[in-house]
Amino acid sequence: PPAHSHNDWIGPPDKHSNLRPIIFYVSPEESPLERRLREARQEAQACNQRFWARHNRAFHQEKEEFIYSRLKAKGLEMRDETGQKATLNAEEMADFYKDFLSKNFRKHMQYNRDWYKRNFTITFLMGQVALARALRWLRWKKKNVEH
Repeated sequence: PPAHSHNDWIGPPDKHSNLRPIIFYVSPEESPLERRLREARQEAQACNQRFWARHNRAFHQEKEEFIYSRLKAKGLEMRDETGQKATLNAEEMADFYKDFLSKNFRKHMQYNRDWYKRNFTITFLMGQVALARALRWLRWKKKNVEH
């Protein structure tokens, strides 16, 4: 982002996780509480990136293996006579999706628990930052009214 920017910048989707990375703005007057909030947001983003990159890699690899094994069982190759990639029908792919989701259920549940914890912490810190800013503004306003 340009040096004069005072906002977070959101990039294009990551090719592995499909999540849009964020470059967080760091204010020169960032308080310790605001720093904690920013760092919590950065850590949440990093955890999400890691989880979804691993998940998507496993999904694509297992999907290719499933398609290959089903085609092989039918006596077919990965590419048809025209060179197009061979595919399976919706019912066959539904078997894969159901199996993949079942196999990864615990990972998803753990991810969801961690995600909720992180977001609760972020929301709590956001409330603290908003309150601190409001109090700072009120003190500034009171000081300027008295003069």
